[in-house]
Amino acid sequence: MLTKGIDESIHRGIIYLHQHQFPNGEFCNYIGSKDDLKECVPHSHVFPTSLICFSLLQMKNIPEVKQMLQLSSAFLQFQSMRAGVWNQLTNWSNGFSVYPCDVDNTSCASIVLKALDKEYPDNKEILFDNRAKNGLFYTWYTLRFNKILKKDYWLIILRGFRNPFGAYRYWTTNEATRHDIDGVVNANVLYYLGLRAETQPIIPYIISIIEKNEEAECDLWYRNPLIVYYFFARNYYNGIYGLEPIKDPIIQRILLKVNQNGSIGESALETAMAIISLISLGNKSDIIKKAASYLINTQNTYGEWPRWAIYYDGPSKKQVCGSEEITTAFCLESLAMYKSAFFNDKI
Repeated sequence: MLTKGIDESIHRGIIYLHQHQFPNGEFCNYIGSKDDLKECVPHSHVFPTSLICFSLLQMKNIPEVKQMLQLSSAFLQFQSMRAGVWNQLTNWSNGFSVYPCDVDNTSCASIVLKALDKEYPDNKEILFDNRAKNGLFYTWYTLRFNKILKKDYWLIILRGFRNPFGAYRYWTTNEATRHDIDGVVNANVLYYLGLRAETQPIIPYIISIIEKNEEAECDLWYRNPLIVYYFFARNYYNGIYGLEPIKDPIIQRILLKVNQNGSIGESALETAMAIISLISLGNKSDIIKKAASYLINTQNTYGEWPRWAIYYDGPSKKQVCGSEEITTAFCLESLAMYKSAFFNDKI
């Protein structure tokens, strides 16, 4: 029976994550050069822990998950910087002093801490201060011409001057620019802050991305459309119904990537994110059942699913990031959502 298989699969995945969480609450992340990350090295980032915690939220009443979320929330609180902003790198990583703080990590860490009712600085104003004239949010907290006269804002911005040569090297050797505005980054801001006057411009921006078929190029860091769909669709699921025009196009584009074995895309990670997106957008086709069965049948011995790239260090994809822990968390989220949507059985 599929429901029994889901329960067993979710249990095994949770035990795997519980056993592989670091003592400080962080989860593993690797960097490599290819999507399968078969050749990779560990690298300490804040972002994977935020993503994994979000995926686990709907299972937070399970004792092992409750323990993991408690540890990880302390980790995220410890990584918080002035005015409640976060960096991509952990504060003990090489490069932390030259990496600018960013809106994506700030939004995703805040989403988790807010959902868990954990304390963190009120960072709405510092996010509002980091917008372009068109109302969209810049990705980076970095030096740009503006008329903002707030101490915390400028102390965050001028942080790069502590290591000016390192900061110069960052902006000249990476594909990032000081004026980057990215699609998924803005979608994550929208999810965190909700619909309000300051986030309203994000809605037509996301709709325009889908209408123009620009999901593969709308963000420097998220280059896989199936992953982009996940971040867009969760906003609709969260009550941002102004995104209605993206529903049918995303559903149809996902269905075009369905394989004969039930998988969607090229990996378990993509299959899981496609399941979540379809359910989030109100689709309940048999495709989802087959995809869920595929995940259950391909779960590895210890309860994990294979690592796969979730985000990149720029459009050239010279460096990719992912881990078994990240893939496993999204597979768990997808199976939990499937169980709730199709069997009305919340975990």
